[in-house]
Amino acid sequence: MDWFNKPDESPGGKTAPLQVSELSAIIEDLLEDARLQGVWVKGEVTNYTHHSRGHRYFSLSEKGMGGTAAVIKCVMWRSDAERLAFSPAEGMEVIVSGTVRLYAPHGSYQLQVKEMKKAGLGEKYLLVEQWKRELLAEGCFAPEKKRPLPAFPHKIGVVTSETGAVIHDITTVVTRRYPVEIIISPTAVQGEGAHCEIARAIHRLGGCVDVVIVARGGGSFEDLFEFNHPDVVRAIAACPVPIVSAIGHEVDVTLADLAADLRAPTPSAAAELVVPDRAVLLQQLHELKSLLSATLQGRIAWAREELNGMRDRLRPQRFSHRIEDRKSTTADLADRLERACRTRIERERLLLAETKTALESRSPLAVLARGYCVAEKEGLIVKSTEGIAQNDRMKIRFYDGNTDVVVEQVNHDRNL
Repeated sequence: MDWFNKPDESPGGKTAPLQVSELSAIIEDLLEDARLQGVWVKGEVTNYTHHSRGHRYFSLSEKGMGGTAAVIKCVMWRSDAERLAFSPAEGMEVIVSGTVRLYAPHGSYQLQVKEMKKAGLGEKYLLVEQWKRELLAEGCFAPEKKRPLPAFPHKIGVVTSETGAVIHDITTVVTRRYPVEIIISPTAVQGEGAHCEIARAIHRLGGCVDVVIVARGGGSFEDLFEFNHPDVVRAIAACPVPIVSAIGHEVDVTLADLAADLRAPTPSAAAELVVPDRAVLLQQLHELKSLLSATLQGRIAWAREELNGMRDRLRPQRFSHRIEDRKSTTADLADRLERACRTRIERERLLLAETKTALESRSPLAVLARGYCVAEKEGLIVKSTEGIAQNDRMKIRFYDGNTDVVVEQVNHDRNL
């Protein structure tokens, strides 16, 4: 609905008035402008109240010319206030981040605060956020660029202050767990210009070590500020070997931590990450040795059984017995084969005699032997007198030979 062109509902035909809730809805819609979401505001805390439920109510004021002040009401809910690293106080200058919202019951707007920082550090916080966006765009924090730590490093590089307790903590842990050479690249870890020294200290180690630890003890945001500098982050990202960061306490996260291949909560924990535990390795070696021994013993026992079985099978007496058995079997098979062949030959001979008798009984020669003969003319058998004429030359085939004849007379009477 267009709130400024509401349909006419009044008796006189004029534009109908808005309800209070409708006007509040219009204002709330206008406050949804992206420019009022997640804004950063700097001001002085006034009218501060710490509610018993944990919420914080206050105003931010800005002194103007002539003593006048611009004021905006603020609220910080308990879930956000629990993350505060300090206790706000009346008159404290702070920088807050939040979203402008309408508080309909009072018909007023207020700033719902999500974060609050002391104004002295606020500019540095904003600078760190700007650096983070730039370095993220460069790919310095890309997860795919993270490298695994070497399983058994030979040399460990440490970038830290040479006067602090960090060196002692790292050396103690490494010596106890897995003694290797430690190369220290000393540097200032806080103060103006310390970021240049830290970056140079990382570059100095270059490829002469297997892994690098960048570490310093705990401190405030300002103490750790140099580890957020782009020079340090880029040096970590460009290092040819994996880097473990151990900067500040576990709750402190710097941009150097985001660029490192692995982050440790403390310097001692970083030392535990870069070297294995010798006691654990020895235990694993003992277990592997036992497993290997048991496996070898099992294989040897199996091979011994196989060898004994082959020895039994290759014994001369067993060969003699097997040869005799084979001879007996071969002789029996030969005898059976000979008998079978003789039987088969006799059977085939009888079958052949029967076939011969049958063929002889059906042979034309057998008919001729009974006194019959066959007349042939020009190589063809003459079956009737109609096929011959007087003076034809013919061949007469008898049982024991044949003769040539000349036809003198042909008689076609079948009764003769």
